[in-house]
Amino acid sequence: MFGATKKTKRKKNVEIVDMHCRIMSDLLGGEDGDAVQSWRIFRIMSEFVDGFELLRRYQTAATFFGSARSEPGSHHYEDAKVLASLLAESGFTIITGGGKGIMEAANTGAFEVGGNSVGLNITIPKEQQLNHYVTDSKTFDFFFSRKMMLSFASEIYIYFPGGYGTLDELFEMLTLVQTNKITKVPIVLYDSEFWNPLVRFIEEYLEKEHKIDKKDLDLFVVVDTVEEAYKYVTKNVDPCTPRQI
Repeated sequence: MFGATKKTKRKKNVEIVDMHCRIMSDLLGGEDGDAVQSWRIFRIMSEFVDGFELLRRYQTAATFFGSARSEPGSHHYEDAKVLASLLAESGFTIITGGGKGIMEAANTGAFEVGGNSVGLNITIPKEQQLNHYVTDSKTFDFFFSRKMMLSFASEIYIYFPGGYGTLDELFEMLTLVQTNKITKVPIVLYDSEFWNPLVRFIEEYLEKEHKIDKKDLDLFVVVDTVEEAYKYVTKNVDPCTPRQI
């Protein structure tokens, strides 16, 4: 019994040490002294300040999410490009994560019609070099500060098919709207063939098992064409509406 108690204490001590190491490595980024880590906190603060200052320069915006692996010429890439160009011509600033794939497509669409094309980039080893079609950008070192900017960036959010990052951003936005942490904004899921399995899971398991309210099913809409998406956006968002920030 006494030996088991000692083992439990050792395990808890190891967990505390591991947690401390994760704070140092994952959040603060190193183990080279308290003074250096304190300065890293100021870097985080500066990302928030710079990010909000960038967003304040623009009027009503639409943010595009989707796979960084979508190739030019693909159905989703070309549709994102056309939709972004239509919205840019209607007065929307187009905001993306600044990378390749759907992000590049949306930035390209805005850029080619002379619209505002903003990229909120992140420094990671693969897939996330800033594309060449942004007219303004900010590159972040920390995912959480970039996510904060994206969460308050726009008056409408458009999600093309994507991977973990896209799903992460989608559920982040749904949670913020559901809990009234941000003003309710239209959330558009593009391509029913891709999104319907997830929608069925939400309807058949989350809602029926009372994990969410029935009204939460109305927090998003699924569309299949550029025309349908454009009509929905322009019907529900006035390009002259005030920014959330």
